[in-house]
This record gives sequence, C-alpha cells and structure tokens, in this order.
Amino acid sequence: MRPANPPRLSGERLQAGLWEAVLDLPTGAPPPGIEALHGDRALPGVTACADPDRPGRHRLSVPIPADLLSDGVQNVLIRDCNTGATLAHVSILAGAVLERDVRAELDQMRAELDLLKRAFRDHCREIPLFPRVSHRSGS
Repeated sequence: MRPANPPRLSGERLQAGLWEAVLDLPTGAPPPGIEALHGDRALPGVTACADPDRPGRHRLSVPIPADLLSDGVQNVLIRDCNTGATLAHVSILAGAVLERDVRAELDQMRAELDLLKRAFRDHCREIPLFPRVSHRSGS
C-alpha cells in the first residue's frame, strides 16, 4: 500500500560533479536515510540535511566520483534506506561508444519516420478527403 503523501523530490540538478535535490517528506515521517548506488557499490559522501525553516524538507547531496565516469551509460540509484523506496535515477552518458549508439538509434528512428510518412501519404491518396454525399429528394 502506498502512503497517502509519498515523498516528493524536486530541484534535481547535476553540477560540477555534485547531484543535488530537495526532498519533501510527509508530516511525521522519519528523517531519510539516503544512499546512492552504482551497481552494487555504495557511493561515499551522500548527505541529507534538514532545512531548519521548513519541517520535512531535506537537501540531498550526492558527489559523483570521477572514477565512475567512463564510456557508455552510468546509472546511479538514489534510495531511502529506511523504506527501500527509489527516489531518483541519475544517468550519465559519455564517450565515443555512446555517440555511435545514439547515431544508430537516430538513423533507425529516421527510417521508421520515413516509413510512417510514406504509409500515411498512401493512405491519404486512397481515402477521399470529402466523401461523396448522395442527394436524394425526399418527395
């Protein structure tokens, strides 16, 4: 069963190797125990600081280690240790390998779009824009 007011994450950003977000918890919820995972590896330096002016609001901070960055897609999972709930996914894409993958995907999408355009044009040629209406006199 889902809680009536689930935690809300907002203001996510990645800047200078630091992922940050704001976590709003329902009233009376325990403080979050935040962890960041890359595969099975827990990343160090994760913090969740309570905002003294806004009860239930926490500022999350996850440093992304330089040794995590390499060719391809690297995914970091942000979760609450207390509940096991996944709060966010951070995906970092880099390198020449990725460029080839993206280009191949884009080429495939263009080919599929061309196919759809041709099929739509053929369909439009087959179906008259305004069907003929038979005018019969009612007398």
